[in-house]
Amino acid sequence: MDSHAATKKLETLRMLMAGHTDTSEERRILDLLRDSSAAELNFLLANIDLESLLGDLDDGIFGPDHHTQLLDMLCRERATQLALPLRASLVTALQRGSTPTLAERCIRDLFLGVRGRELTAFKNLLDAGNNHQDLEKLLFDDMDDPAVREDILAHIRREAESAPSGENKILSDIDDTFYVNLKDTRYPSKTVYPGVLAFYAELDRGPGIIPGREGDLTFVTARPMDPLGAVENLTFDSLRKHGVPPHVVLSGSLTHLLGNSRIAAKKFDNFQRYARIFPEYGFVFVGDSGQGDVEFGDRMLSAAPHSVHAVFIHDVVETPETARRAWRDRHIYFFDTYVGAALEAFALGLISRDGLARVAIASRESMEGIAFTSAAQRDARKAELTRDLQRADAVTSPSPPAAH
Repeated sequence: MDSHAATKKLETLRMLMAGHTDTSEERRILDLLRDSSAAELNFLLANIDLESLLGDLDDGIFGPDHHTQLLDMLCRERATQLALPLRASLVTALQRGSTPTLAERCIRDLFLGVRGRELTAFKNLLDAGNNHQDLEKLLFDDMDDPAVREDILAHIRREAESAPSGENKILSDIDDTFYVNLKDTRYPSKTVYPGVLAFYAELDRGPGIIPGREGDLTFVTARPMDPLGAVENLTFDSLRKHGVPPHVVLSGSLTHLLGNSRIAAKKFDNFQRYARIFPEYGFVFVGDSGQGDVEFGDRMLSAAPHSVHAVFIHDVVETPETARRAWRDRHIYFFDTYVGAALEAFALGLISRDGLARVAIASRESMEGIAFTSAAQRDARKAELTRDLQRADAVTSPSPPAAH
């Protein structure tokens, strides 16, 4: 690509897009894009606001249909020439605001033009915006035509059969799972649990020597989603401030805030949607014993026993040991500390031995920074952690050489 010529084209394109764009300027924009090589087209689209470009070109009542022509060019005629991140950005631009029929069909065509592992990468790009405009919202809320939605989901289903990812999506609750917020009185309010971030990271990394793709953490919460995504975006901001890496949030609704069964039902609906979007993945859920997560985890395991590999429950209500054992037989693992959770995950082959050691180190360090409200509270929590650290040390410490 001639960088000087491409830069001149970019300057021209930006000039044509500035202010009101009349019919002749729209035509010049179309001609400029059509006459660009694949490399130039990628350069141009990567350096402008795609949403503005789509809004600048219109379909007249009596023609010309410049908006339709632009979408045909980008979503069909030259879509395969666009880099995958650009195609994802194009879908995001089409998703903004109302999503009319033409936009939905263009989104479908972009999906159908991507296959195999490239489709998995494409979906993950669309799910990585770190705001409420995620893939689940696109397909199940923004897309109105059920036939178009089913075309996309059928394509996803077919491609997953031939290209399993070999990795897991980590689903997690927030309140009393990530940090203290509702029923847990064992720690000071808003405390991020020692080792939880390290546990997420190791589940995401996987058990192999070569780490899996980062970014497979998704929060499933009963917090309500509003049409503008304000509550969900506040949740994103809060989690980011507490050190959570890029993630997705699947929200609840106001009608499901009352009652553990209703909360579990809404979370299960979200899981079913998410499993349809990412059928090439396995799933692991991390929740707590205070607000419907045990029921939700049990429903997950019943609905998808081959793809849900484990449910980890942070016990905040002192569940009796007999009940814990009964749930364990159903692959639901209760734990008191995230070192305890990591021990279970290691035994199940979900994290590595080194990963278990890293969770132990992070938990020990985090515990030291917590300002407990009483000595009794501090001593009880440290005793739990010490117990699980000793168990982890027995697993991770090198075995002594055999005597001869």
